[in-house]
Amino acid sequence: MRAFIVDAFTDRPFAGNPAGVCLLDAPADPSWMQRVAAELNLSETAFVHPVDQRTYGLRWFTPTVEVSLCGHATLATAHVLYTACGVSPDAAVSFDTLSGVLTARPVGDGRVALDFPVDPPAEDAVPERLAEALGTEPVWTGRASHDLVVEVRDATTVGGLAPDIAALAEFSGRAVIVTARALEGADHDFVSRVFAPAAGIPEDPVTGAAHCVLAPYWAGRLGRTELTARQLSSRGGQLGVALRGERVALVGRAVTVFEGDLRA
Repeated sequence: MRAFIVDAFTDRPFAGNPAGVCLLDAPADPSWMQRVAAELNLSETAFVHPVDQRTYGLRWFTPTVEVSLCGHATLATAHVLYTACGVSPDAAVSFDTLSGVLTARPVGDGRVALDFPVDPPAEDAVPERLAEALGTEPVWTGRASHDLVVEVRDATTVGGLAPDIAALAEFSGRAVIVTARALEGADHDFVSRVFAPAAGIPEDPVTGAAHCVLAPYWAGRLGRTELTARQLSSRGGQLGVALRGERVALVGRAVTVFEGDLRA
């Protein structure tokens, strides 16, 4: 079968977040998909198969576990469908996933908009030992469905974090999202970094699912529903977020860097 590596939420190779995309003819055995994801050893590998003309089944695996939602691998999958599988560049596509039906649609200039559910965080007490694990004092902490959200003093603090990754694994089921308002004059509104050691990902380069959490948080803080976000990993990435009630649009570009045949 055909397999791809796609850099998502970037317009150039070797930036953004790399995802594997495997094109299946039909649903596959989950244990086999998990082994493939471990072999590719990317933060997520997507497995997609056709259901009908514009609907696809989609599942995502880290090197160690299946996840219920993944933004960058969904963007990577949509990019492959549009650029390598003959799907019309004007057509919306739907994905049947563990998080319900998600859609992707082109919005011009090579960008694709993903329609995802929002997951607003609720304020919670600062966990003991969190400041020690992060190496900085939180300004605000809250919990979403699967993630711990931590606002810190400023964007410079986010970029300079060198946390104890192993220690962070105890604080959330999926990820610890660290965020701050952008510096004055920046071309984006807020920044983040995402650490997910409990899911086998020490730091995720660019995380669509985290922005389902961050979009409602920063929309409330900044008083706007359309924002631009920057993830400050070493690879870096940028995406647009637009809050639409109980849904959020995640907008970004993607670049294919590898295409080949999976033989196992």
